[in-house]
Amino acid sequence: MIKAYYDFHIHSCLSPCGDDQMTPNNIVMMSKEVLSLDIIALTDHNSVGNCKAVMELAKKCGLLVIPGMEVCTSEEIHSVCLFEAIEEAEAFGKIIYKNIPAVKNDPQIFGNQILMNSFDQPIGQEEKLLVNACMLPLYDCCKLVKEHGGIIFPAHIDRSSYSILSSLGDFPPDFGFRAYEISKNGNSEELKKKHPAIKNLRILKNSDAHILENINEKENFIMLEELSVKALFKAIE
Repeated sequence: MIKAYYDFHIHSCLSPCGDDQMTPNNIVMMSKEVLSLDIIALTDHNSVGNCKAVMELAKKCGLLVIPGMEVCTSEEIHSVCLFEAIEEAEAFGKIIYKNIPAVKNDPQIFGNQILMNSFDQPIGQEEKLLVNACMLPLYDCCKLVKEHGGIIFPAHIDRSSYSILSSLGDFPPDFGFRAYEISKNGNSEELKKKHPAIKNLRILKNSDAHILENINEKENFIMLEELSVKALFKAIE
């Protein structure tokens, strides 16, 4: 078994609320060379558009990058979706994209949505506003993620907005979650007292970083049989 230090919730410059300095090279450099993390996930809002570039860069330095996204469901619940391969992530992403309202992004109000290659060169701007809720409910998203070989867990459940607890009040037993995310300074023990349904689920502390300085320090880890996405999914499931 190996101790893998992680951060499974990081935004790039594709998220309108993400800093323009959250480029593929900067994310990989900060995660591996500065913070010495072993495994990260790129999880932009409702898109996997910059995952491939980050994954290409990470291969050169031994950082494992999981393609993913932070999906916002019709109930305005944020959940982290992770996939074993970029192909499945992109297929899922196309479904989500079709279900995002056709509202054009205004960079002056919401921020840029920059698509980049592995050389940190902009290759386009996503025009549809990515932070809007998609038209799919959480239950349907859970099914779709599993159909694409991925896993899903509710994001920042300790927050008063865009969380499963703030929207639904508790964890529905039939959704099949095996883990949940709390913020860096979240109190999991208090949450367990209020919500017994999460007592036996794995706790993941991620950064939800929108700027480089907020990516997790080398402190949160998960024990894996090997450093691979399969091993991670097995550990969570």
